[in-house]
Amino acid sequence: MTTAFITHADCSLHDMGHYHPECPERLSAIEDQLIASGIADFLDRYEAPLATDEQLVRVHPQAFIDSIRAASPEEGVVHLDPDTAMSPHTLDAALRASGAAVLATDLVVSGRAENAFCAVRPPGHHATRKRAMGFCFFNNVAVAAMHALEVHGLSRVAIIDFDVHHGNGTEDIFSGDARVLMAGTFQHPYYPYSGTDHVASNMSNVPLAAGTGGQGLRNAVEHVWMPALDAFRPEMIFISAGFDAHVEDDMGALRFTEADYAWVTREMKALADRHSGGRMVSVLEGGYALSALGRSVVAHIRAMATI
Repeated sequence: MTTAFITHADCSLHDMGHYHPECPERLSAIEDQLIASGIADFLDRYEAPLATDEQLVRVHPQAFIDSIRAASPEEGVVHLDPDTAMSPHTLDAALRASGAAVLATDLVVSGRAENAFCAVRPPGHHATRKRAMGFCFFNNVAVAAMHALEVHGLSRVAIIDFDVHHGNGTEDIFSGDARVLMAGTFQHPYYPYSGTDHVASNMSNVPLAAGTGGQGLRNAVEHVWMPALDAFRPEMIFISAGFDAHVEDDMGALRFTEADYAWVTREMKALADRHSGGRMVSVLEGGYALSALGRSVVAHIRAMATI
């Protein structure tokens, strides 16, 4: 079986304004590095569908979904908060991003792909049940995880998040849900200033100080994540794949490299092989230094696909 690569041209049309770091060029940087690395031809490519309200409402109240749709402008840019804005193409891009994660789940659970990577934007892990924030509108990985639980009948899924920012939205959605174990590393104290207080038992959070490098990630995985994940025995693994903890990315102050992303991906793949029949879905979150983003995604996909 192969690794599925899911994206859509609509995701490159979402534009939050000049100089915004969450820019369309992020996806072209990934495509360029896939071609330059020679691995593009080894992936099975799929176009992301639009997520349906039925899929979104498992995570977000209908009133919230309706409010995002109502905020969509016919022209110009409308800000939902200082960091998060909608242009005329944003709604479709957000629906494609969640739809990609749902399709990835279907492909992997059905056995049509061993694992899948979703090259999509906008990202999702800051979107709470009722709030768009931090460049995020719908929580893509949460929509996928709920699809696995509610549609495919899985009993236990794990969500891994190694973005430089804490996935506060995902934690908001799944805190206290015994079917989900979330394991994350993130710079702290740092936006969104969460993940350390009143943490539910199904959250395995490891805050990292500014300046922490790859060894800090490895210590978190080996000494905190893995004992919890092996005890949980997830039936499927989802990854919120943020690459803004890279040493070249000035969005944060962690110091990871491509080698660290490859290492953590191999660890998660081995975990999936032990407990989940190899089933793993990864969804792009952050990563704003374009060259570093492209190289890191290639390292991530190489480890997923064993190329």
